[in-house]
Amino acid sequence: MKTFHIGGIHPKENKLSKGKKIEIAPLPQVVTIPMAQHIGKPANPIVAVGDTVKVGTKIGESSGFVSANIFSSVSGTVEKIDFFPNIAGFKQQMIVIKSDGTDTWEDTIDRTDTIVNNMDFTADEIKAKITEAGIVGMGGATFPLGVKLSPPPGIVIDTLLINGAECEPYLTADHALMLEKAEEICIGVELLKKVLNVSTAKIGIENNKPDAIENMTKTAAKFSGIEVVPLKVKYPQGSEKHLIQALTGREVPSGQLPSSIGCVVSNIATTFAVYEAVEKNKPLFERVVTVTGTALQNPSNLLVRMGTSTADVLAAVGGMPENTAKVISGGPMMGKAIQNLDVPIMKGSSGVLCMTEEEAHRHKESNCIRCGRCVDACPMGLEPYLFYALSKRKMLTELNEHNIRDCFECGSCSFSCPAHKPLLDYIRLGKANVMQMIKKQEAEKAQQQEKK
Repeated sequence: MKTFHIGGIHPKENKLSKGKKIEIAPLPQVVTIPMAQHIGKPANPIVAVGDTVKVGTKIGESSGFVSANIFSSVSGTVEKIDFFPNIAGFKQQMIVIKSDGTDTWEDTIDRTDTIVNNMDFTADEIKAKITEAGIVGMGGATFPLGVKLSPPPGIVIDTLLINGAECEPYLTADHALMLEKAEEICIGVELLKKVLNVSTAKIGIENNKPDAIENMTKTAAKFSGIEVVPLKVKYPQGSEKHLIQALTGREVPSGQLPSSIGCVVSNIATTFAVYEAVEKNKPLFERVVTVTGTALQNPSNLLVRMGTSTADVLAAVGGMPENTAKVISGGPMMGKAIQNLDVPIMKGSSGVLCMTEEEAHRHKESNCIRCGRCVDACPMGLEPYLFYALSKRKMLTELNEHNIRDCFECGSCSFSCPAHKPLLDYIRLGKANVMQMIKKQEAEKAQQQEKK
């Protein structure tokens, strides 16, 4: 069974919403839509307080090459354009829209259930539609897809990979899409193949989803050049670099992107969004979200409008359990605890996870016993214990020299540590400080060059 070669762990899967059909979440009365739902520059608001909008009206314009358009998810009136706390508690610009309850969509969007498979578009037309629709990587990275589909000059893409691993515990949104939207996903694959001018694509799915493997294999057989590949269950199989290694045997060099070795990876939800954008003229304003937790009444896969508050999402599945100690956006390994339930659903919101007091409890930290388990678990072949020590001492140059930027914060090290060291916390802090240091150095270098 195919998988990556270094490190990896096997956390309890807890796929509580496995097999649950996608349900449509209730229409929110108010949405708060961030202008930064992607890596890169935030979008610029192009509406004003008092403006009326429809579902699918563009409200934020991309502000650069690495940026993405933002769309209204309800019909109604713009009430506020202000700065509100994001997941981390930092304020960022958002647009508040009060729904009029009519759910009036833009006329250009095809709302029928008819599956469309029109391949008459040119590669440039497909890419333009993807960019206009504001599609970003929906597995969590939120990198604008139009940018990913525009490799630098001299880079030749020969391999398209579709990420159906969904290795993060609890999450089942992509699984549900593969069961219910297989044909639409395959059409999305065909569209991406045309943009990249490649003849084949591989869809990697972990073998704990046999029904998805069966359904996608059966559907892919109707198309030319789409192969479904079962993968061994191992976290973090869904990481871009590790999926590439599992499916192709290639390795992405340190500091490089998948395009450097001829690969482009697209998540299942992202690929489905490509289908909707190109074939249905539907911009990205809603997504499937797994709402889950061991104490939750009804773990579910919900189709949720962007800007819906976490509180409204939890209310849709019976409300937040009383013994909830932590609510996480995403999964337990790479997700982030949210500051309050007003935090909205965004393009990268794959899940909402309620953790009980017992599950969220942090064990008391003890001394490192030099066991090396964090090193064995690291799928990047790094030394997490060293990053922890250097980060605590703010030794930023040394952190950079030991390639801390290659860490993608999967949490395998913290999961494996018998001393319960908060390795990932200090690695995230160290990475952030190293990035600030590099940014400062580059600015100083630019100033020196200007003086010359």
